Amino acid sequence: MPKNQSATGHSSLLIAIMVAALSMLAPFTIDTYLPSFPAIASEFSASYTQMQQTMGLYLAVFALTTLFYGPLSDSFGRRPVIIGALALYVFGSVGAAMTDSIGGLLFWRVVQGLSAGAGVVVGRAMVRDAFSGHHAQRVLSHAMLIFAVAPAIAPMIGGVLQTFFGWRSIFWFLALLGVALFSLAIWRAPETLPLAERQSARPGRVLTTYGIALQNRQFMGLVLAFSLNFGGFFLYIAGSPAIFYDHLHLGPNDFWMQFVPMVAGLMAGSYSSGRMAGRISPKRTVYISYALMLSAGLLNVLQALVLAPGPVNVLAPMVLYAFAVAFSMPSLTLMALDCFPHNRGMAAAVQSFLQVGGNAVVASLLVPLLSGHIWSMALGMLSLSCFGFVVWQWQQRKH
Repeated sequence: MPKNQSATGHSSLLIAIMVAALSMLAPFTIDTYLPSFPAIASEFSASYTQMQQTMGLYLAVFALTTLFYGPLSDSFGRRPVIIGALALYVFGSVGAAMTDSIGGLLFWRVVQGLSAGAGVVVGRAMVRDAFSGHHAQRVLSHAMLIFAVAPAIAPMIGGVLQTFFGWRSIFWFLALLGVALFSLAIWRAPETLPLAERQSARPGRVLTTYGIALQNRQFMGLVLAFSLNFGGFFLYIAGSPAIFYDHLHLGPNDFWMQFVPMVAGLMAGSYSSGRMAGRISPKRTVYISYALMLSAGLLNVLQALVLAPGPVNVLAPMVLYAFAVAFSMPSLTLMALDCFPHNRGMAAAVQSFLQVGGNAVVASLLVPLLSGHIWSMALGMLSLSCFGFVVWQWQQRKH
């Protein structure tokens, strides 16, 4: 697909839908089973720490495998990597639905993590393969606008399935979702990487390329900034069982109170980013997003210190924070991919590795550490966004 192709029309819409659909698999795998934490823990006599590990291990393996999917897609093409990973995902989801112990669930969550990362990595590379400049920013914004629906509806679906059919039905649902995406990929997924542009998958060449990426200060600054920004957002996603059950004293069907407003913020930020593409520079977009992000973080800390926990005041600042994260995401992503125009799969892999690896740290370490108090959760979110801004400023000066 030529890069001078218009960003409007059937091709851009097809790629936006494909990238969004593939990217939706990861949040569905995380968010859908959150309402079932108490039920799973009760059936397997699992501790809260073990339940957090079902998310932390999934994210850790997810992060590691992204480092393989990027080079594989640079070498063999985007389409076969996606199809193979989706087949493995279905296998892991079926195993999770049929497991009989917490150890078994942890194993099958690892299998899910082995496969779910392909869509995120390959999808971003597909956008940059096919489009350039503000066209790429607009297509990626449209993809995120569609993708943002997933975190809103996933816990709602999970709550309904948990209430009427039990927690195992959630993993059967994820298996069916994997089958649907596998069928869609077979039917419609385009191959956006021409044979002439494919790279060697030899381990020595791949390791050398990764070494170059890790030493590129501009690239690493952009990637780390986004990872820290999103980590502040993910802190509230991974900590939502503690927020709803322990602090707000709500039930499994009330998760929509958090996820719908937060996703509305994501969608509004994605839409605004697409509208601003070509009108304001990517750097200015990022600075605007940090002004909003840090304001949301400060507001969140203040409300946590002054007000008693309630759905409105606990969750309202997250809408602004989500808007800011989504507003900056296409610009940060594309600026990072542009650092390596001939190895976009590799660049997208490092992006995903650091983002998802950061999420794994948040889920496994920060959530158990901070979820005991609303004010500590708010302070954690503000701290992560502040670190993100410091890294952004650092890479700008170095650049």
